[in-house]
Amino acid sequence: GSSELRKTLFQVMDALIKTKPQDDPVYRFLDKKRAQGKPYYVYMTAGANKFLRIYYGRVKEYLATLPES
Repeated sequence: GSSELRKTLFQVMDALIKTKPQDDPVYRFLDKKRAQGKPYYVYMTAGANKFLRIYYGRVKEYLATLPES
């Protein structure tokens, strides 16, 4: 995959870990994986995948609400 995209996603995951938003589903997922004792790269990659799936879903919902042009 793209090294720039991976770096950006890891930065997003790092920001989530530092800010600890308890209501964020990606943070809760990351925290759960960390508590399970998963290695750093494993939980960061899993969190990035979860983030991308949620982001894709929200963009898809938004695009469905736009009027056809």
